[in-house]
Amino acid sequence: MKVLAKFNKKDLWTIPNILCYIRFLLIPIFVVKYLKAEEAGEYLQAAVIVLASGLTDFLDGFIARTFDMITELGKLIDPIADKLTQAALIFVLVIKFEWTASLLLLFILFFAMQLFLLVAGLVMLKKGKRLDGSKWFGKVSTTVFYAVMLVLIAFPSIGSHIANILVFVCGAFLALSFALYVREYFMMYHEIKEEESIEIS
Repeated sequence: MKVLAKFNKKDLWTIPNILCYIRFLLIPIFVVKYLKAEEAGEYLQAAVIVLASGLTDFLDGFIARTFDMITELGKLIDPIADKLTQAALIFVLVIKFEWTASLLLLFILFFAMQLFLLVAGLVMLKKGKRLDGSKWFGKVSTTVFYAVMLVLIAFPSIGSHIANILVFVCGAFLALSFALYVREYFMMYHEIKEEESIEIS
């Protein structure tokens, strides 16, 4: 495969990619810790794991850009680690809390967005184009997402009214990001069609 042909063995052990592997390992550790949590201190420990995951996410990107350690492998596994972590966060909250209606809607919205990005990304890749990294609105949405998730995980006794407001805010940013990504891919598709029509003429 062309994608695999771009990988280099030495890329496996760059600092950014090692940090990314740590994020993968933190996912099951967090899930087990959170689902078994009963006391306030245990919930805070689960939140610390999420915070550590977010810190490694920031560091691997910062180090890769600052020290020119960006690799094709990193471009592949970094977003996978992001999405798996985010999915795990929503999933455990849906399982553990009673106020799951709003969380379930957030869960559906999240997966609808990821499915669209996957399909649209593959279609564009076949056309020889791809989105050049995360957009600013995606980064803002991700920041809001992690902030809300951290609050809900660290403070399980938070009132359902406040929790639903936080989930609504998170969902609003996610929906806005989804809509803007749809717009980006639509524009890319339109550009491809224009290029194809010029070539034909």
